[in-house]
Amino acid sequence: MNFELSQMPDRNVKPRTDGITMVMDKGLSINEVENFLSVSGPHVDIVKLGFGTSYVTPNLREKIEVYHKHKIPLYFGGTLFEAFLVRDQIEEYIAVCQDYGVQYMEVSDGSINIPHVEKCKYIEKLTKYGTVLSEVGSKDATNIMAPYKWIELMQGELNAGASYVIAEARESGNVGIYRGTGEVRQGLVHEILTQIPGEKVLWEAPQKEQQLYFIQLLGCNCNLGNIAPNEVIPLEAMRVGLRGDTFHMFLEKSAQY
Repeated sequence: MNFELSQMPDRNVKPRTDGITMVMDKGLSINEVENFLSVSGPHVDIVKLGFGTSYVTPNLREKIEVYHKHKIPLYFGGTLFEAFLVRDQIEEYIAVCQDYGVQYMEVSDGSINIPHVEKCKYIEKLTKYGTVLSEVGSKDATNIMAPYKWIELMQGELNAGASYVIAEARESGNVGIYRGTGEVRQGLVHEILTQIPGEKVLWEAPQKEQQLYFIQLLGCNCNLGNIAPNEVIPLEAMRVGLRGDTFHMFLEKSAQY
């Protein structure tokens, strides 16, 4: 940090396995990636090239090399995995990841229906090629799962070898663990946390109020994803109590006015 402040929370340092900030890149140019990382790089743990954007992004290899130069791991969005899978091209998907040096992979079923036993087999298969993140929850707002089902799916996917389970929200934050208004389904979140370790869940939280909810619930080292590139610095400030919403979270009562 740039200067000293007392009464700051113990923020995990990179490379961290808890307190992760996952950024969603929906089409940044190479120059934009350089500029973004020049400021936010120290606070970014992993980048997702959103949905299927990697298929249509020009100069993809050069762009990925910029992230690697800054030691930022990345992965292709789960929608791309599903696009390969539905076309019976899973071996080609693995080959593409290896060709581009992408060592993280997301297994999801937000757009297609995959029997859970089969999904877990794909997770197990892909762990031989890299770190697997699996996403639970549908992109269809009408597909509402009971909390016990979320827990069952998450536990099964962790057991299959996923390093993290991602709680689905889309880039807009209005499905999955959120209502259509963006409000957190708090009962669902609390139920999940009774059985699934918080450090193993990557909560997609693109909206500020959603980020605030998880920081207040789990502290500064919660795992948050689908963060916009220009929101990384504001989020980090909020994590450590340097934004109005969390200003008093980490202060001793004697220091508060």
